[in-house]
Amino acid sequence: MAKIKYLEIYNDLKNKIDNKVYAFQQLLPSENTLIKQYECSRNTVRRAIANLVSDGYVQTIHGQGVRVIFQELRQKEYLFGGIETFKESSIRNKNKYRTEVVFFEERIVDEQLRQITSFPIGIEIYHLQRVRYLDERPLIMDYNYFRKDIVKGLNKEIAEDSIYEYMENELKESIITTKRMMTVEKVNELDQAYLNLIDYNCVAVVTNFTYNSDGVMFEFTQSRHTPDSFVFFEQAQRIK
Repeated sequence: MAKIKYLEIYNDLKNKIDNKVYAFQQLLPSENTLIKQYECSRNTVRRAIANLVSDGYVQTIHGQGVRVIFQELRQKEYLFGGIETFKESSIRNKNKYRTEVVFFEERIVDEQLRQITSFPIGIEIYHLQRVRYLDERPLIMDYNYFRKDIVKGLNKEIAEDSIYEYMENELKESIITTKRMMTVEKVNELDQAYLNLIDYNCVAVVTNFTYNSDGVMFEFTQSRHTPDSFVFFEQAQRIK
């Protein structure tokens, strides 16, 4: 119950910052005020604030309180340091979104696939290709590989909504860690066929290796982004 409460507070405060109820450089209500407002413990409020700090929404200022440091970017913003779904980021950025599955198959990992994905040879996987639309413009091409023994029952309908929501809500799987890298590559035939590239001859490629609570890598994904439409954002702190 405590976990649910702190997430409720976190989401409510984040939404208020997103919608400028608490504007850039404004102080949040005091800790005591938040405790009374949300009818919770001090630790619950502090846990919610700590997550806002981690996500780059606020900063704690000694002797002053908690100051809003979030500023909305003009371009659509992906949180490079977090694990956020396309659906979640689209809602956060207030965009109309949809996903189209253009390829779906079940495969057994062979040596060639092992070299691409790092999955062990012999396991069964789902292989998907999905086009992501924002405001009806095709901006991302996803190449997804999921382990069948972990993402059980995956189908096209689920893949066009949110695979992570399905995993967390229906399969009760915990999505814990992603290792991520970003490169720039020349466009390929599928990029040209599906994406709105305008005059660009390259795409930003974000590669994800994602693990569950048992430390098992269940997903390998490469997302190919049109270069004019996204900012990859990460909040960092200097540790002395």
